[in-house]
Amino acid sequence: MHLDDYDNLLASLYRGPLEDPPWQGFLGLLCRTMQAFAVSLVLRPPASGDAGLILNYQAQQGGIADPADWPAAAYREQFFALDPFVNLPPGEVFTMAELVPEDQLRTSEYYRHYLEPAGILHIIGFDTIEPDGFQARLRACRSIDTAAFNATDKSLMARLVKHLRQAIQLHARLNRIESERDLYAGAFDRLSVATVILDEQGEVIHTNDVADALLAERDGISLGARQLHFTRREDGDEFRRLREPFLKQGIESSGPALTVAMRIQRPSGKPDLGLVIKPVPSSEWSEGQAWPRAAVFISDPQRQTDTSQQLIQRLFGFTPAESALTMRLIRGLSVVEAAAELGVSPHTARAQLKAVFAKTGVTRQAELVRLVIKSVANLG
Repeated sequence: MHLDDYDNLLASLYRGPLEDPPWQGFLGLLCRTMQAFAVSLVLRPPASGDAGLILNYQAQQGGIADPADWPAAAYREQFFALDPFVNLPPGEVFTMAELVPEDQLRTSEYYRHYLEPAGILHIIGFDTIEPDGFQARLRACRSIDTAAFNATDKSLMARLVKHLRQAIQLHARLNRIESERDLYAGAFDRLSVATVILDEQGEVIHTNDVADALLAERDGISLGARQLHFTRREDGDEFRRLREPFLKQGIESSGPALTVAMRIQRPSGKPDLGLVIKPVPSSEWSEGQAWPRAAVFISDPQRQTDTSQQLIQRLFGFTPAESALTMRLIRGLSVVEAAAELGVSPHTARAQLKAVFAKTGVTRQAELVRLVIKSVANLG
């Protein structure tokens, strides 16, 4: 194998965790390099009640096969338990012929009902097991009418073992980071906090769903050409003055910047928006353009948080009627208005509110609303 071809193969392997689906480029390149019928990467083996995660690149299709297609679906649902080419010693490359003689394989149920209908005879591959228990299996297959895998093929696969292990570790770490990020981002969305991330040029590089909706209203603040724009010139000048230290943070500033805040007037006459700017933590290894420098959080007093009535009931020990009343008070209704909406008398609603006060330890409706809004109910 030419050195340039091997370099390209490794480059595609390490680029794999960033692709969607992952490793599509690597599997395709390996399939062509090995002159294979198909190449499969098993990131999570099938198990009872779990279909597993198998990326199956088929040469004829020129891409990752649909998991619902017959070979992949049949393997997961029926033939995985019969596969003799599993649980290999970690890091060692084997061919099917080394594990099961060809004449014995051809008479097996696994071959007659799965490999032969799929047009497969020759298989080569290896397994990896990481310290944290993560398993992966790489397989290449050739059809019945092609040559078996030889020592050169085994040598190439052996050279890929340590690189695939490192690429999988990167994939697992990126997945964990992305899961944590999605969790925190979802919490901000549930709390109805608009989040905007700025790079060192002050350009917007990320917004959450709440920010998209708020900026689309163009009521006091909007987004255009990757910049935040303000209806009032004074607000724009104030924002640019406040953000400047954050953009320089880590470049010119020697100490951490303080969190700053401002209010944004809205032409519609709605209550002012509250805006807070915080620095984005960075390390000495943070490099490149479009690196996050500042986070802008915007709150709209009129935007309702998505509080769950069921969660309020469980958190505070309310009855269904008490939680229904509390939900309406959070929305800004008076006791009389809430009673009318619920179809009960004001006297009944006041009795329920008295019980709610006793369970929460507050004595005023405003305190109750503040207590619930600041609780974890909004994260449900």
